[in-house]
Amino acid sequence: MSLQPVCRLLVALFVSLSIACQAQSTQQTGATSVARTTVVPGAEQTALYLPALKGKRVGMVVNHTSRIGKTHLVDSLLALGITVKTIFAPEHGFRGEATDGEKISNGRDPRTGVMIASLYGANHKPSPAQMDSLDVVVFDIQDVGCRFYTYISTMHYVMEACAEAKKPLIVLDRPNPNGHYVDGPVLNPKFKSFVGMHPIPVVYGLTEGELAGMINGEGWLGPNKTCSLTVIPVKNYTHQTPYVLPVRPSPNLPNQQAVLLYPSLCFFEGTVVSVGRGTDKQFQVIGSPYTKYGPYEFTPVDKPGAMNPPQEGKLCYGLDLTQAPISKTGLMLDYLFDFYKRATNKSTFFLAGGGFDRLSGTDQLRLQLTAGVSEATIRKSWEPDLAAYKTMRQKYLIYR
Repeated sequence: MSLQPVCRLLVALFVSLSIACQAQSTQQTGATSVARTTVVPGAEQTALYLPALKGKRVGMVVNHTSRIGKTHLVDSLLALGITVKTIFAPEHGFRGEATDGEKISNGRDPRTGVMIASLYGANHKPSPAQMDSLDVVVFDIQDVGCRFYTYISTMHYVMEACAEAKKPLIVLDRPNPNGHYVDGPVLNPKFKSFVGMHPIPVVYGLTEGELAGMINGEGWLGPNKTCSLTVIPVKNYTHQTPYVLPVRPSPNLPNQQAVLLYPSLCFFEGTVVSVGRGTDKQFQVIGSPYTKYGPYEFTPVDKPGAMNPPQEGKLCYGLDLTQAPISKTGLMLDYLFDFYKRATNKSTFFLAGGGFDRLSGTDQLRLQLTAGVSEATIRKSWEPDLAAYKTMRQKYLIYR
């Protein structure tokens, strides 16, 4: 027997043992074990989707978060005899190491030899030729529940490609760490972009599987386009279930504090305020070289995953939020309001190019801030659209 089949056999045995151990651990009744193991992502429930992959040419939309335990999903499926034809890589690449906004190139994975097709470069959508070589597509990427997090935009384009090619899509669902609330302005279609494709709030309170159902059900793929969708749901999960991500979802969300602050702090990406890219406290510190917002000082520099960060090489003054309490009910807009109000030069606070409006999904938030409208009044202006969205959301909830 050659070395490669032996290696695959060993990996398959390891994967099988890992799945079995996780299943046994989930059944334990001790409080500590239950808290740590009850939530079971879709990828780990292989018995529910392996039959649909056997003997098929499989495309996989995955990155570094796509895991069964500590083993990458691609490695697991290859070891179990599944033919993985193409890996589709989202923003940050297949292994999750690329800088924010960095274009991803096509190539071949050196570990498995599988062809990698970029969905974050010249093309955001699998081509008809790529889809012709596949029988089924699997999507498994950890989301953080924010409209401007681009993994859900990638999912939309994959659904569109599957609908056009009449190929089934299987979404291996994962928990949403910000799924316990809904808040923020609902996107105005005039501001549609890759950081906001759907008329949903900034924090939309759905898993990717639920959102995929909404995209299908609301006709957002386009006229007469419906994706043949199967969702493998998370086991033992509701939107109120706390979930600490086992792997950083992208280079600049290094821990749970950053993940929970991200929905509130990402607005600053459209301003002169740094959110800590180029430091070791990404999305946990905020500051600017132009206004002394607070006693904390930091200087962004080039780092892996954060090349050419905003305010690179400049001393920024602001706040360290690594121990800050997190709201469990809505966006924390007080930082944004306070920093704009105290800005030394308000005319240059928002960056040119409309980035703030694209992140907000509307120009109204910026106009309200510059007009001095109170936070309470701004929130009240969101209520009609949020109420309509919450009613629509009910139709697509898997985890009630």
